[in-house]
Amino acid sequence: MSFEKNDANINRHDFLRQLGFAGSALAAVYFAGHLQSCTNDRVSPQPTNLTLDLTDQANAALKTNGGYVIKDGVVIARSNTGAYIAATLTCSHEGKNEITYRNDHFYCTAHGAKYDNAGKGLNSEGKKGIRTYTATVAENILTITA
Repeated sequence: MSFEKNDANINRHDFLRQLGFAGSALAAVYFAGHLQSCTNDRVSPQPTNLTLDLTDQANAALKTNGGYVIKDGVVIARSNTGAYIAATLTCSHEGKNEITYRNDHFYCTAHGAKYDNAGKGLNSEGKKGIRTYTATVAENILTITA
């Protein structure tokens, strides 16, 4: 194969063909940039001493059982028993950052994965479980640690 200097522009398809790509190899090159993995590619960072002031209006949802807030990739909730709990925002099903808290469990709004307050999966979408964190309170400061 020889390449000559040519001032004419060629399209991507012709260029790849000149390089020897054809058939399924050509298709692989085209589609490689558009494929997505089913693995968890977008993992939220683990918190190290993430703190929330429980008197701050931004955290008012945590005054009510069942309320939650999201901060720095972590869903912080107050369970129906009044305990503070925290889990990653990233769902283990397809890596979507869509975990919320409802009806006393963590829930992914993308595909319906459900997790108990300890992060254990409650349905087939949530079977892998999610990462949970330790939540402690001292003088109206809620601290989340990995």
